Amino acid sequence: MRLLLFNLATDADDPILGFATNWICALAERVEFIHVITMRVGRLEVPGNVRVYSVGKEKGYSEPRRVIEFYRLLFHILRVDRIDACFSHMMPLFTVMAGLALNWNRIPIVTWYAHPHVTWILKLAHYFSAHMVASLRSAYPYKADKLIVTGQGIDTTLFLPDARVSPDDPPMILCAGRLSPVKDHPTLLKAVALLRQNWTHPVRVVIVGGPATTRDDPYVLSLHQQVKQLGLAETVFFEPAVTMESLVLWYRRCAVCVNMTPTGSGDKVVWEVMSCGKLSLAANEGFRETFGRYADLLLFRHRDAENLANRLRWALSSSGNERQQMGVYLREQVVKMHSMDRLATTLVDLFVRCVEKKSPRHALRVRRETTRSG
Repeated sequence: MRLLLFNLATDADDPILGFATNWICALAERVEFIHVITMRVGRLEVPGNVRVYSVGKEKGYSEPRRVIEFYRLLFHILRVDRIDACFSHMMPLFTVMAGLALNWNRIPIVTWYAHPHVTWILKLAHYFSAHMVASLRSAYPYKADKLIVTGQGIDTTLFLPDARVSPDDPPMILCAGRLSPVKDHPTLLKAVALLRQNWTHPVRVVIVGGPATTRDDPYVLSLHQQVKQLGLAETVFFEPAVTMESLVLWYRRCAVCVNMTPTGSGDKVVWEVMSCGKLSLAANEGFRETFGRYADLLLFRHRDAENLANRLRWALSSSGNERQQMGVYLREQVVKMHSMDRLATTLVDLFVRCVEKKSPRHALRVRRETTRSG
């Protein structure tokens, strides 16, 4: 199978989107060749059967010029190679822009979308796509007629426990991810203030991440102000965004990680923490299945600081042995439901089925090539 892949950012060092490089590598193990058209490019770390083309956002190209670049690259690839399927990862806009051309050439499109907002771009992407895929059913906000739930695709060989790394003392409450209003950090700060009122043991809160754009700068400033107002200056610490490799070390050092993102989207941080054998508290009901038998203990009500404070008190009062036993179970859940191997295999199988339906005469060749590549 020869795959066309649309991607938002292809940069192994990107603290938020670096995981996409690992996805590309996992898919490359299972197909013959991948052409990647990306909005912006950074450090590339891909195998020899992957070629990456950027529309030039990292070069400061204007939107009109990026549109021209996209179509120049798209039609060049379609002219020089035989593309069997297209995977659009976090790029419904590229799905829409390429929809007519790819459908005309009987190239099925599978689009990944996991975000709570329904836009006209999403609706058109849904129309042009053979299937939409998402990590969780609750992460896809539009019609379910084309939806396939695939799991998240966590690199469980990178995010794994390490007995040589001891948890911090005093225990660390970790919150990782971009600093944006949807992440609801104020609830965490309020919960920590409540926890300190009736929890006499020392505790440290570390928020790792930064704003995705300058539009979030006022939000970041408001968080620092809230820390001062709540008297948490000696308890709450902010750290800049880091690469995935560095993030693993933060996960291993924490006693518990907290994610305040509401139901309606997926947040890979929760699965990454669990893959490292750590407890992860979440406000998103979409994680209930992965949390399994610990769901009622690990889930808290969105924007309910008191409920979160109670969950934190329970997690911190659990013994290290208890947390370790729960961590073993949670990692097993991630490996079973959300590993990268599982995701890549599921996606390639889906691509093959789409080709069989869209262009039956190519199906035998594609399945034979995919089996050989895998």
